[in-house]
Amino acid sequence: MLSFVFFFIAALGEIAGCYAFWAWLRLGKSILWLIPGTIALMIFASILTRVDASNAGRIYAAYGGIYVLSSLFWLWLVEGVKPDKWDLLGVSVCLVGTSIILLSSHQN
Repeated sequence: MLSFVFFFIAALGEIAGCYAFWAWLRLGKSILWLIPGTIALMIFASILTRVDASNAGRIYAAYGGIYVLSSLFWLWLVEGVKPDKWDLLGVSVCLVGTSIILLSSHQN
């Protein structure tokens, strides 16, 4: 499903953009980190509009589970912290919610 591809690209943009601000404010990195961070957040916002849906709120809600999954990958691959069983349980619950929202027949 193309929506999931857009969700993962959006998640990468959102997490990278927010992490740039985290690095600047919490890790003492250069303010120049905000340049790619802002670009990443712009990519996030524009990519999420590519998901085919009539309601933005429903897409944002469904995106939440993919964001949580992507955040745990970021935690593991970028920050070097392996997710534990509680992280995995939590993301599983989120992905069930994402699937219900995306795959259900909604009446507008």
